[in-house]
Amino acid sequence: MSKIYPSENKRNGLKQKGDDDYRLRPSTLTVWKRSSMSFQGTDGFTVFDQQGRLVFRVENYSRNHPCVAASGLVLMDGAGNALLSLKPQILSMQYQWNAYREEDDCGKSSPGCKVFSMRGSSMAFFGGGEDKAEVFMGSASGRGRQQRGTTPDFRIEGSFRNRNCKISNAEGQVVAKIAKKSVMNSTVMLSDDVFSLVIQPGYSSELIMAFVIVLDRISTKPYTPALCS
Repeated sequence: MSKIYPSENKRNGLKQKGDDDYRLRPSTLTVWKRSSMSFQGTDGFTVFDQQGRLVFRVENYSRNHPCVAASGLVLMDGAGNALLSLKPQILSMQYQWNAYREEDDCGKSSPGCKVFSMRGSSMAFFGGGEDKAEVFMGSASGRGRQQRGTTPDFRIEGSFRNRNCKISNAEGQVVAKIAKKSVMNSTVMLSDDVFSLVIQPGYSSELIMAFVIVLDRISTKPYTPALCS
């Protein structure tokens, strides 16, 4: 089986302390929309850096089960340490998800531990071929800021289904791109389950990857809340 991650002889996409030259370069991650556990019925993400090292993973054992879906997802590093907890906002009309830090002093879904809220920018989010989403950073993110008309900290536009999206900051500068991935030294494109995520220097790959995970959830079909005992 061919390797799906980049095979160039380059240093990894994570920023290195003391390497000012490398900090000026974009980092390229290869995202495989598949659980690293590879069990039947699993649905997650496996993410490699430019040296083929596992840097992020998401394990989801039953995407289609409403009770499991309601509990959200956890973004982990390559060693399996929890980084961010991603949870759907129950009864959200715009399919909002919230991200929380996974730390010992953070209570479950504590507002003070909220990292960001992300939602579709309109009820037409699922219509046509273009996706649009807005991200509001910080513990005060979410509905309050949105109702006051505050400018989002990040916007996502494009077609995630076609693996053609850009993530821009509040100033309109593109900070990351999602694109289809081709086989090395070839024009042959890989399946949509494998794609590239290019992140500009100065932006957290952990944070951008969390955006991608939520985008996958809200751009596929509306979240249907369920009451689970």
